[in-house]
Amino acid sequence: MLAKAFAAEGCEVLFTLMGDANMYWSEAMSRLPDMQVIHARHEHCAVAMADGYARATGKVGVASTTCGPGFTQIMTALTIAARANVPLVVFAGDSPMAASFYIQQIDMAPLALGTGAHYIPVRSIDRALENVREAFQIAVLESRPVVLSVPMDLQKQPYPHMADYTPSSDVLPTPQRPAPDPALVDRLAGMIAEAERPIIIAGRGAKLSGAHAAIAALAEASGALLATSLLGKGMFEGNPYALDIAGAYSSDFARERFAEADLVIGIGVGLGSYTTESGYLYPGAQTVQIDINPRGLWQGLRTADMHIRADARAGAEAVTAALKARGVVRTGFRTPEIAREIAADQPDRKEFAIAPGTVDPRKAILELDATVPKDWDVVIGGGHYFGIAMTHMRGRPAERYHVVSDFGAIGNGLPAAIGVAAARREGKVLLIEGDGSLLMHIQELETIRRQGVRLLMAIINDGGYGAEIHKFRAGGLSPETVIHGRGDLAGVANGFGVRGATVNRLGGMAGMFREHLAANSAGLWDVHTDDTVVSRPYRRIHYGEA
Repeated sequence: MLAKAFAAEGCEVLFTLMGDANMYWSEAMSRLPDMQVIHARHEHCAVAMADGYARATGKVGVASTTCGPGFTQIMTALTIAARANVPLVVFAGDSPMAASFYIQQIDMAPLALGTGAHYIPVRSIDRALENVREAFQIAVLESRPVVLSVPMDLQKQPYPHMADYTPSSDVLPTPQRPAPDPALVDRLAGMIAEAERPIIIAGRGAKLSGAHAAIAALAEASGALLATSLLGKGMFEGNPYALDIAGAYSSDFARERFAEADLVIGIGVGLGSYTTESGYLYPGAQTVQIDINPRGLWQGLRTADMHIRADARAGAEAVTAALKARGVVRTGFRTPEIAREIAADQPDRKEFAIAPGTVDPRKAILELDATVPKDWDVVIGGGHYFGIAMTHMRGRPAERYHVVSDFGAIGNGLPAAIGVAAARREGKVLLIEGDGSLLMHIQELETIRRQGVRLLMAIINDGGYGAEIHKFRAGGLSPETVIHGRGDLAGVANGFGVRGATVNRLGGMAGMFREHLAANSAGLWDVHTDDTVVSRPYRRIHYGEA
């Protein structure tokens, strides 16, 4: 009955690692029609896969672990999902209630709650289905992970009632698009009418709201340049007045424009430390935030001078209408010269001497971006290479980027990519990951082979922990303790049954990609990069390079 309830909630893919406390439920799930079960090799990865699946589909991701040591393994994955507002339900088998002693017993509640997840203990068979419905409702309504703890002896009891289940979708509130306060809209319209150099920053909230066209129209009416947060990247691709990412990952040209701005409007964006460079990105600008949940203070910063509580699209449309009613049309930043300078802008112009047998990671990302079609999903983990990948990739819609850096943890790109690939099922998934991050969960290459998961993995291999290498060097210290050598990741992949190839020169990716498509399977490219190439954000932040 528990398995059928999950299916009634719309679960089509389960990511699990079975043990005593969840094996019978996982097996029951596998017998349901059209249910796909992905058996991970590590519990953290099972939850991270469900996270990737949820990000790609917008549905609730479902994972399962056993009790005790199986559950304690997922603390990082739960924290990532909670901070990223990803809806998940984790079926966590619990130790038997009637046992006088059980070696794997642990109190799950404080662990789950400490990560930011919600916790629901199932302790009565009469309320078991209500608990399932509550878990899915909270996951959807609050956009966060929910741990459903189910003791193993309760699972095995005969279900005493009729097989009748009402899914959470029947009781969820109707989705709404909150409109802004007209008085605040009028104030913002007045600020735009006086602004000479406005910039609009849109974030993930704007992406989820479908506010792209509305924000572009507002920018055109107000003469504003467009930018995005890291999680909104790609939203304004093709717009001649789009600056790409705001904040630490801005180009030098974009930073100059932000320094000139006299009005910055954040729409569906948190305006936190990274997006605003701790408030130093636009020192002379008035700031307005339009958000479904505006914060006065966040990440230690005052986010804005004025806050408007509204859905991103509804807010943008209302302000545009107010400008039209006032007859306001501004040129602002929008001149042919600015458009030409944006078109000619490059994320990083500095030259480095490249060691033989390695490639410049920036040029490798550019070649990879030119090789892989723009309709592919791109999953990017965390690490030094991350600042290169996110600043050098172009031409992809925002919905195709999946950035897994919400807790600053490495080791999550590979399982997240498996989750995205399980959602897409056509193999059009590119993972860009670092070597140190890959090695944390390289056992999941076996999962990829065994489950027939199709995707392409590009491993940016600098032979160590790149972030620490450059921070040590910036501080005048030797990085030898974080350099471990490149090894043969392609050979390791082949050993797991995944096609591996080494990239140590530029110009060959197009042919390799054709071979990848012809193989119709998973592939791993071990891209040997020079560890002396420092990304532009790192040079500015850690080396003090202007």
